[in-house]
Amino acid sequence: MSATNLRRMARILTIEDDAVTAGEIVAELQIHGHQVDSVSSGSEGLQRALTGNYDVITLDRMLPELDGLTLVKRLREAGVRAPVLMLSALSDVDERIRGLRAGGDDYMTKPFAPDEMAARIEVLLRREPAQQETVLRVGDLELDLMSRAARRGGAQIELLPLEFRLLDYLMRHSGQVLTRTMIFEAVWGYRFDPGTNVIDVHMARLRRKVDAGQSLSLIHTVRGCGYRLGESG
Repeated sequence: MSATNLRRMARILTIEDDAVTAGEIVAELQIHGHQVDSVSSGSEGLQRALTGNYDVITLDRMLPELDGLTLVKRLREAGVRAPVLMLSALSDVDERIRGLRAGGDDYMTKPFAPDEMAARIEVLLRREPAQQETVLRVGDLELDLMSRAARRGGAQIELLPLEFRLLDYLMRHSGQVLTRTMIFEAVWGYRFDPGTNVIDVHMARLRRKVDAGQSLSLIHTVRGCGYRLGESG
């Protein structure tokens, strides 16, 4: 891999509840040309990581709402393979082993030098990506995560960026009933307002694109609950 590729802008998610530490991480990574999103709780970090297609995740071991070990386990169970750099004030060997066994790729003890943290991330970016799904499939519907193309029965579906993220989320959770709150917070990235109909509007548009002219509908409304994507009604 060339030096140019090594310096490519990466999309990085920082999950850190200490505002000072989060600010230092974001500032250092931005100096290196990376795009950084920062959240302060484990639950919000999980939602962002599931839907954001990040290249690397930095993750504090001790987080409110959802601790770092549980969070990384859930990411791996959900098929997220982005490298995870775990950061923690817990420095004993057993804690490091627990972090790595949970699914972390590297472990740094606080306090740490920001430039060393950035160097560790560069190492993670140089690693060959793990075997992972790059095309999601449900029935005859395909979503190519690399080319960001959608097809049904081989026919191209033109999606807007938000529609792509919405379909990505639905397909990753195919067969599950997803509430409007879950969809809104995962795709839009902020707290759901029950008074808004924005989800229903976008779901109607996506359904027209995915199911139009098809004998089998894939996007289903679950009355009183939300939506579900799958081959059965």
